[in-house]
Order: sequence, then C-alpha cells, then structure tokens
Amino acid sequence: MGEPFTVTSRPSPSSSLDSSQRVEPGSTNLAPYPWPATTKDVSVDADKIATSIISSFNSFLASKDYGALSELFVEDGFWRDHVALSWDLHTLKGRSKIQTFLRENGCNVTQVDIDRSSEFRKPQVVGFAPAQEEPKGIQLYTKITTKYGSGRGIVRLAEKEEEGWKIWTFFTTLEQMNGHEEPLGVKRERGVKHGANPGRKNWMDRRREEVEFRGQEPEVLIIGAGQGGLTAHARLKMLGVPTLIIDRNDAIGDNWRKRYHQLVLHDPVWYDHMPYIKFPEFWPVFTPKDKLAEWFDCYAKLLELNVWMKSELQDARWDERKKEWTVAIKRTRPDGQTETRTLHPKHIVQATGASGGKNLPKIKGIDGAFKGDLLCHSSEFPGAKEQAQKEGGSKKKRAIVVGACNSSHDICQDYYEKGYDVTMVQRSSTCVVSSEAAQKILLGMLYEEGSPPMEDGDIWAWGWPSEVFKAVHIDLCKLQVQMDKKTLDGLEKAGFKLDRGVDNSGLFMKYLQRGGGYYIDVGTSQLIIDGKVRIKQGQEVTEVTERGLRFADGEELEADEIVFATGFENMRTHARKMFGDEVADRVGDVWGWNEEGEMRTIWKSSGHPGLWFMGGNMAMCRYYSRVLALQVKARLEGLA
Repeated sequence: MGEPFTVTSRPSPSSSLDSSQRVEPGSTNLAPYPWPATTKDVSVDADKIATSIISSFNSFLASKDYGALSELFVEDGFWRDHVALSWDLHTLKGRSKIQTFLRENGCNVTQVDIDRSSEFRKPQVVGFAPAQEEPKGIQLYTKITTKYGSGRGIVRLAEKEEEGWKIWTFFTTLEQMNGHEEPLGVKRERGVKHGANPGRKNWMDRRREEVEFRGQEPEVLIIGAGQGGLTAHARLKMLGVPTLIIDRNDAIGDNWRKRYHQLVLHDPVWYDHMPYIKFPEFWPVFTPKDKLAEWFDCYAKLLELNVWMKSELQDARWDERKKEWTVAIKRTRPDGQTETRTLHPKHIVQATGASGGKNLPKIKGIDGAFKGDLLCHSSEFPGAKEQAQKEGGSKKKRAIVVGACNSSHDICQDYYEKGYDVTMVQRSSTCVVSSEAAQKILLGMLYEEGSPPMEDGDIWAWGWPSEVFKAVHIDLCKLQVQMDKKTLDGLEKAGFKLDRGVDNSGLFMKYLQRGGGYYIDVGTSQLIIDGKVRIKQGQEVTEVTERGLRFADGEELEADEIVFATGFENMRTHARKMFGDEVADRVGDVWGWNEEGEMRTIWKSSGHPGLWFMGGNMAMCRYYSRVLALQVKARLEGLA
C-alpha cells in the first residue's frame, strides 16, 4: 500500500527530568508492563507548565493570531484532528503547515481546557518511548469546545533546550454536536407520555414501522451487518439519523457464525468493547466466534438498529443533481415473502468487511483437477473432519493449507488436533507475535483488567500522529522480539520465514498498511517448531494436480484436502462490483496512509459523494464509527 512518509526522530530529551522505571533489554518480566509510563518526577511542575501553554493557546485562538499559536509548537510538531478543527481528518506537521491551514480554512475549535477529572488525565510527566529513559515530557488530556459541539483531546509537551516547553503533539476529536447530543444519562428519552393519548402506539408497533421504513426513507443505507455496520448504525442512531442496514446472510452474526469451527478472537475483551454496551464483567478474555455472533444479534436488538437480513443490493445509481442514491434492494421479509424495495438514501456506507472480496487463486487445474476436497478460500472452511484416517488403512489423511497468516495457522492447528498430516505453504514471510506479547507489550496497560477507562485508552492511542505512532511501534517491536525470542528462533530453524513488519514496526503497523501478513500465536508456532506442522516455504504453487499441488521448484505434495487461505482483495474492488466502474473510479485506494499520515479513504470522504467505507477490527470500529457518523451528520445538516 506504499509508504507516504518517513519516520522522524522524537523530540530531544529533557535534561531536567530524572529516569523513570524501565524494562532492561532482554527482560521478559513485563507484568505490569510500564507503558504508557508515568514518572514520579517532582522537579517539574507539570500542571503549571501545561496551564501556561494552554492559556496562551486559547488567547491566540481567540485573537486569531495563528502565527503566534503555531510558535507554541516545536518546529516539527503535530496537530492531529478528527472532525473538530474541520469536518475532515487531518494531521498537520510543522509550524508552517499549522499556520497556513488555520489562515486558509479558519478554525472550528474555539476553546481548549485541561481535563483534571482523573489522575490519568491530568498533566503529568510521562515517558514518550517504550521502556526507555528518554525522551520524556508532559502529557495532558483536554476538553475542547468547537463552533459545532464539544470533544476531547490529548497534548504532549516536550522541552527544547533553546526554546523551553513546547507542544510536540496536539490531538483534537469531536464527540458531540450542538443540538444533536446523544440521548445518554440525563438526556435519555422518557419512553412514554403519561396521560390519555388517543391513537397512540406501543413500543413494538413503533419498532415494526421503523424497521420496515413504510412511508419514510432511510437517510443512510449501510451494507453489511458486521462490527463495522453495527457500530456505524449505533452512532448514527444516537445522532437521530434514520438508518438501515442490509445483509445477505440469514441472521445477524452470521459473518462470524459461518467461519471455521474453532475460530476464537485473538484480541482480548478489553480491546474489543463496542459503543454504548460493553461486554459484561464475566465475558471471557478471548471471545469464541459463535458467542460473538450471538452478541451481535443482541446488540442490534438492544440498540434498536434497523436491519434487513436476507437482503442484497440489486442496483445503485447516484443522482448528482439531487445528491442522493436510488437503490433497489431485493429482500426476503420476516414473513417469508420476497420483495424488491426502491429507496433513496443520501449516503451509503460500505461495511462489507475490512477488505474486499475473496482473493481467489488463479492456478492451473484449480477448477477440477484435484480428486480430493479443495476449498478456494479459508472463509469456506467448516472445520477439520473428525475422521482423519484413510478408509481401509492406518495412514493419516494429508492436508495442505496455502497461506501463512492467522487463518492458515488456525486451520492447520485444527487439522493437527483432528489427527491429520499437515503442511503449511508459506510463499513469502510472516510477522509473528505471541498472544502474551500482544497483550503485555502492544496493548500494554491501556487495554487490560483494571486499565484506565476504554475511552481514555482510545484517545491515547489515536492521539498519536501516525508517523510518531509508527516510531513507537518500532520500539515495541524490539521488546516483542525479545520476549518471543525462543519461539522466533525456533520458527526460523524450522524453515519458517519471519519479518518484523514495515520498517521493523511490527504487527499493528503491518495491519494498517497491508491489512494482513501476520499471525498472533495461540499455539501453531510450537507445532511448526516441533515438526508437527510442516512448512513448504518460498515457492509459488504452479498447478493443482489430481493428487495435490505442484510448485515452481518442481516438487509435488500429495494431499487429501487442500485449503487456500490467501486473504482478501482491497475494499475498492468490492465497491466496483457493487456500484460499477463510474463510482469506483472516483474512489481512492483504501487503507494505507496518505501524505499526512491519515488512513486513505476509509472512515472519511471516499472521493465519491455520499459513499463511505467502514471497517477494521473491533477497537477501530468502536472509535472510528463516531468519526464517520459525525461527518455524515454534518453533511445532512448542511454544515460540511
């Protein structure tokens, strides 16, 4: 997906700050892991310094002295904004760009206040690099006011020897719109109007009418009832936007329910909470896929989301003059009747998964040469069969899985547990991180039992400009490699090729830039090390034969079952299939970073009016569903 910017050094360390707790190189004693780290330094009055800088910031903001305001930043400082500064997503790097943007576009942000509501949020001395003494600085959470609403932010200050304390990174994000505040807490709906009210309808009657959209139109149509579609609808619902989700599956949650039998999420529960309704305290750390499917169904019911299952988009046409879509939807109603409905939403959100369609291999013989069982994609894998012995003998059945990322590893482990002789085909390299390292190092103290509120963790994580966040993950990758050294050495010895992600920045950055290419180890790595899952590495499959697979080096591996775990295409390819070339040609590439360091196309304007892309893991959907919903609402209200 490309690398649009380079990673620069962090701000120069402050010589006036003492050392903080650190993890020695090579240490695996990371519980609790001290990142994000705070220090007990008392030589710096963090609150006084933060108060002075934020006061000056507000003064220059009020007088529109954007030149003076930009001088509060270090020379190459950052202002990252998500729909608070403007109705878009921007990362402005350097005083010049900050000043130019404000002068040319104005500034929706009108006031910034320090948030002292908790110990974690108030100004304090922190470490800016994982498990290193330097650099350190001051971190503070903020509450922001804009022309159109309110939100939050996080600021990180660095001390420069020749300039004193300056803003290094400044983050703002809108959370509430004036006049459209979410009906939460004291703003909750009453639910009933007491007294005589002839002709009133009860809740169930109103819900049936709302779901069916008889006599009214949804302003937003969402395609896909996975985590992306459900969270986007939840946010739009709270903003009062009539919204409809359609999905071709039979039931909500089938996008997970139909996946391979042993699938369990690799991300822990604290990282996976959904908006408005968190997973309960008794929920397991790692969620089984069928349990998650049931949760999705309950979530949609509890939030009163409007969902049409067994429904498909038949046609979609954009009217440039009316600024609306005309869509034909073929659906099977709950009563079993089939109908085609024509609707006119102003916006469509494609939430059909973080990627596009299945990346199906095009290999000689794949259409029928093989005499055994062949699956062209891992999403079709139902689970390994219990009977792993060949009929009439004691020889094990043989399985080949082409691919070497999460799905392939899980499928190989399933095959091994059922007694198969298993070979994994790894054509390039894979970034491998143990589940323990992913929890303790990559998620650290932000998402674990007893961590700060989830909302604070989200602000902390997304408040980093991507360029700096990548630099942080380069350091985290070094710690992860130290922790996983025994496993990684064993994999290389077994012939499994490893990488450390783009520019050695590890798993998460590889996910953002490539959407795959990694494995969170939950057991298969040891099977590879022990030779219980064999590796065929570095060779492309050239042909599917009657008995198995032939490779570029001439070797042929025999098999009884073959699964291709070859990933997915870009989301843009799916848009082309659904909306046609005219729409897709206006859409930019999805995923990867743009020149500012924001994600391309997803969660923001796609390049085609009225078309949005929503996707990502559960944590991304939780945060960016609000960012997307606010942009849509602003356009519906004529603000953007």
